[in-house]
Amino acid sequence: MSIEKLPVEKPPVHTLVIDDDARLQDGVRDYLEPYGYKISALPGGENIEAGLKALQPDIILLDVMLPGEDGFSVLRRLRNLSQVPVIMVSARSEDIDRILGLELGADDYIAKPFNPRELLARMKAVLRRAPTEKEARKEPVPDKPAGLITTGSVTLDCTCQTLKIRDREKALSTAEFAIIRVFMEHAGEVLSRDDIINLAFGNDYHVNDRSIDVHITRLRKLLRSLGDDGVRILTVWGRGYRWIAKG
Repeated sequence: MSIEKLPVEKPPVHTLVIDDDARLQDGVRDYLEPYGYKISALPGGENIEAGLKALQPDIILLDVMLPGEDGFSVLRRLRNLSQVPVIMVSARSEDIDRILGLELGADDYIAKPFNPRELLARMKAVLRRAPTEKEARKEPVPDKPAGLITTGSVTLDCTCQTLKIRDREKALSTAEFAIIRVFMEHAGEVLSRDDIINLAFGNDYHVNDRSIDVHITRLRKLLRSLGDDGVRILTVWGRGYRWIAKG
């Protein structure tokens, strides 16, 4: 069964491929353009700041094995500039690479060589969960409180994809936002790892239990950086995790 192509009247999804392999760039372009994707490419991350400003991509495919500065280092710098969705791409399939990418804020990870249909499916899944950079820059509308979820001193702004505790605020990556939203919407409930995966990402997301644990560790660090000293995400041994609403 073929994947349905996007209607031509929709604006193209601007994809930035950061990879020094010209054949991969061309292959991604040839496959994705008929589905409504516009492809730009950079051979490395040296000019990522200028590239983000000039291109304003909707999603980035970032190779791990870049010449010079590796993809993980580029991702660190990238996350200081933007929350644009990032899928890491690597010829290495070791769990340590996948986990490190997630810890640094990647939204997904795919190993080379990949089936282009799988790449398209993963991109569509990530994009469905992610507000665009333009949406994230919009001022929140004051008469629409439904865009805010509050438990205790923690407020999640679903329009701007930010988390606020008292007077401190941080932008969230797509995966961070999806998981925290599930926790806050189910505050007090014990959620298994499968519950979190299905509620946050759906059945089309390729993730394992270990990846969820990595995301939880990252979220706990983020909460502490906002001044939350308590145990906000409680481990319930043998069952999963629970969001503590009070405080």
